[in-house]
Amino acid sequence: MTVSRRDFVKSSVLAVGALATSSLPTLARAAERPKVYFSRELSAESLIRLYGKVNKDIGGKIAVKLHTGEPGGPNILPREWVRAFLAQLPNATVVECNVLYDSPRQTTAGHRRTLEQNGWTAFTTVDIMDEDGDVMLPVPGGKWLKEVAVGKHLLNYDSMVVLTHFKGHVMGGFGGSLKNISIGCASGKVGKRQLHSDGKQLWAGGPLFMERMVEGGKAVTQHFGRRITYINVLRNMSVSCDCEGVNAEPVRVPDLGILASTDILAVDKASVDMVYALPEKVRAPLVERIESRSGLRQLSYMKEMGMGSDDYELITV
Repeated sequence: MTVSRRDFVKSSVLAVGALATSSLPTLARAAERPKVYFSRELSAESLIRLYGKVNKDIGGKIAVKLHTGEPGGPNILPREWVRAFLAQLPNATVVECNVLYDSPRQTTAGHRRTLEQNGWTAFTTVDIMDEDGDVMLPVPGGKWLKEVAVGKHLLNYDSMVVLTHFKGHVMGGFGGSLKNISIGCASGKVGKRQLHSDGKQLWAGGPLFMERMVEGGKAVTQHFGRRITYINVLRNMSVSCDCEGVNAEPVRVPDLGILASTDILAVDKASVDMVYALPEKVRAPLVERIESRSGLRQLSYMKEMGMGSDDYELITV
């Protein structure tokens, strides 16, 4: 079932106006709207099924970028889901980078201990991409950054699957696919400092941070081109991210499902739209976190940077 985000009246008016020139461009634009696939079912099987809708250009050596969590992090993706998912992807490796904030994951050795504690090493090997340093990727059209440092091992992969636990975040307002590849692929010692600093202070937030984060994401999407795809899991959505090192309980937002797309802006916009569509009392804590941090600037600046479209089709699977 395909659900258009435009209401019938608006689309009818636009269609009539287009007749003054030609209906063909309008039809072409409609056909080009990115598809966002959605399932309410939260399971490994649903995850695999949705991936099958968006994996056309994924191949070769595949990086699976996900957040593996702080020690004992309660809200990360279920390991059994990821194990089943990886079994369907030949030549795939989970990838991470070290962090900038105070955490055992600041160092590769501490990061590896955390991976073992959180159960990842029981079934897979995680590539800490900045273990051997970093490499600069260009940021086409960047306003704040002309290049960003990512984990050096990123260059070892042909394509990337961005598997994201969508949630609130202390600085970003929300963490979706953009944050997963921008902050998540930036090297711990150099790249994350580039993104989190405004040139005067570290951990500078607000709209400027959102724009720098988008520019970091632009470097990664530009590097992979069509060989990158996105899956957001809207489950156990806490106001605070696991990266704060606290066991943040999920806010009173119901589990919503899984979204997948080849368009990073579309998948993050659809995720935010689903939160905003909830009853006001239910959505209030997460919406307050998003808006108090200027989180929606992630979406508008991605659009300005040509990273996708916010005019998507939602297709229920």
